[in-house]
Amino acid sequence: MTSSTHPLRARFEHLLGVDQASKPAVYLRMFEASEVISLNYALELLLSAGIATLGLVLDSPAVVIGAMLISPLMGPILAAGLALASADLYLGIKSLLSIVVGVTLSVLFAAWLVWILPFQATTHEILARTNPNLLDLGVALFSGLAGAIVVSRGGSGGGVTALPGVAIAVALMPPLCTVGFGVGSGFSLAIISGAGLLFLTNLGAIIASAFLVFYLVRMDSPVIREIIDAAIIERAEGDLLYRLLQRTGIARSFGHIGKLRWRIVMLLVVLGILFVPLRQSLMQVRDETRARAAIGEALRTLAPAGTIVTQQVDPKSTPILIRLIVAGDVDPGKIRAAETIILRRTGREVNLQIRHVAGEEELARLRASLQSSVPPPALADVESVRADLIGRLEQPLKTAWPAEAGTLQSYELGLTREQVLVRIQYEAPKPFDIAFEQTMLNVLSSALHVEKLQLILEYRAPPRQPRNGRQAKK
Repeated sequence: MTSSTHPLRARFEHLLGVDQASKPAVYLRMFEASEVISLNYALELLLSAGIATLGLVLDSPAVVIGAMLISPLMGPILAAGLALASADLYLGIKSLLSIVVGVTLSVLFAAWLVWILPFQATTHEILARTNPNLLDLGVALFSGLAGAIVVSRGGSGGGVTALPGVAIAVALMPPLCTVGFGVGSGFSLAIISGAGLLFLTNLGAIIASAFLVFYLVRMDSPVIREIIDAAIIERAEGDLLYRLLQRTGIARSFGHIGKLRWRIVMLLVVLGILFVPLRQSLMQVRDETRARAAIGEALRTLAPAGTIVTQQVDPKSTPILIRLIVAGDVDPGKIRAAETIILRRTGREVNLQIRHVAGEEELARLRASLQSSVPPPALADVESVRADLIGRLEQPLKTAWPAEAGTLQSYELGLTREQVLVRIQYEAPKPFDIAFEQTMLNVLSSALHVEKLQLILEYRAPPRQPRNGRQAKK
């Protein structure tokens, strides 16, 4: 097949600076990168998976990036694109098995690491890989194009498995380790499905873009195949996979895996299947972004920022749910105006719930009235003091407590020489964060009118039945 047969492809090859003489060497490197049974490949996989898993658990982007640079998965994935472009069935089977082995080892090793950890807390780095959208598909397509171009030029700018910029951009190992986290932490379907979709998106996009580049630079040229076939057969004769396939009817099709148009259709079908959930996720992100912007604008008109003690927003619910705890009264007209802003900006109804807690001025008036009505301390007994303190604590505590997030089981109030102590026991799916603890501390300090208040939150997990022998041991 001469250059004149495909002038556009020849022109593209020339513009990329692809050397015709370097193509056999490129082909051989891709063949070697798709090795199924290789100690180096297994070690790089395990090391990369271990670093990525611990980086995800530690919520460390720098550690996760380090794992991306070590991961060898880009090699067999690009080899799969080359196999489709050159109609090489043996290379396609070899690269597919290499990908399957790599994915299986990575997920199982990450799941084991997470399982032996004393804690399994979901971090921001983990959550960031559980909700892919069309933007991730675009990143993967551009990354695959970049990787295939670098490889087709003979490895300049990086080798087959050492493409730092591409590896960081497409992030193949972190999604797999996120799937492993979902398996090892109790088989969380939401984490497994979200991260799995992200990896499949990267996999399909890279193969498709690599196929396009390798086809345009004429890696399927009969001249190249004649040169490379002898070298590949010589290397493959000692390969167990090659010997097994030779005993089957598949061996007769090693040089031909269907017409070009059917390979293109196959890739388009895969990308089309991925397009549907990715587009839905992107639209959801768009709606949430609009809703949060509208909510922020509405809250600024509702009350000054300093008077909003806590706020809980759920833009995914229907209607949009907003719960506020506000110090001071809120004008009903402003509440209706805030609801109107959100409805106009998002086109969705809103459920705005506002709870009122006493401000500083109200607390001062309450203290003054209590001091005038309560008998002198010398005449008050211990029981009346206890009842008064518990009464001051109980109402703001129950008002500010998020009943939908956890169950308030019991609370105690104690006095020391230096400070007031409040101990709260609660049951919830997971412990509340530091921001919630600080909010409750501010609310209770204002309610009790004390400067030094120590708040102790005692978390209790909901009781659950073990689902299998391993969980029972834990």
